[in-house]
Amino acid sequence: MTTGGHFEQEDLALYAMHGSTPAEAALVRAHLAECPACQAEFEKISSDLAMVAMSVEQHPLPEGARQRFIDRLADLPAPAAPVEVVPIRSEPPKRSAAIFIPWSIAAVMALVAVLLGLANNSVQHELAKDNYLIAQFAADSQHAQKVLDVLTAPEAQHVVLTAGKAAPVPTARAVYLASRGGLILEASNMGPLPADKTYELWVIPSNGAPSIPAGTFRPDASGNASLVLPDLPVGVQAKAFGVTIERAEGSPTPTLPIIMAGVAPTS
Repeated sequence: MTTGGHFEQEDLALYAMHGSTPAEAALVRAHLAECPACQAEFEKISSDLAMVAMSVEQHPLPEGARQRFIDRLADLPAPAAPVEVVPIRSEPPKRSAAIFIPWSIAAVMALVAVLLGLANNSVQHELAKDNYLIAQFAADSQHAQKVLDVLTAPEAQHVVLTAGKAAPVPTARAVYLASRGGLILEASNMGPLPADKTYELWVIPSNGAPSIPAGTFRPDASGNASLVLPDLPVGVQAKAFGVTIERAEGSPTPTLPIIMAGVAPTS
């Protein structure tokens, strides 16, 4: 039934579900060909019905059901005379709202399911972000604790490295904790280097073993540089420390001359 020149939503839904009579279907089809507003509403209803249909589990017909239906139609007696059909009215009858209610409920349930899914995805994203921040904070705290342990350990060796006669004199202070393989170096007044060169720090073991590379560093524009917790073996007692100039990628063995050196104090 039309309202304001347009078909009502339940009539369009019945047409989409092939529930209209042939006469009603012809009226709706003719109207849709000329009315963009009803066309848009019909497409929306068809889309919602397709979504509901995909969410319902499909079951095949029982075996032999189609043939039994055809056989029953064949057994029906033929009508004695044609029955004249007298149309009551040209407009499609008003459909009961109860016919439209199940489709409306199904469409609302589908919409609620989509909204719940989006909300769940948002919550999962926020949880993943929080977990990442907690893990990053824990890693930073662990690193800071290691630095504090090396600087404050009573058995840590504090060494001042100096270069011969120069003005200003390059200096470096090393704090080394052999039991943990922890080392922190702070250098100042270091001279600039070409792009293909770098400073490299060496740990000279007290047992006469070969020098151990403890990492490379380059000073900033003010001549300051630092080296914090390089990867060193644990338990190596140091006799001395030295600094050499090496190629940019560093070297496995020191290249003479040793430009800075410092003797580790004995415990």
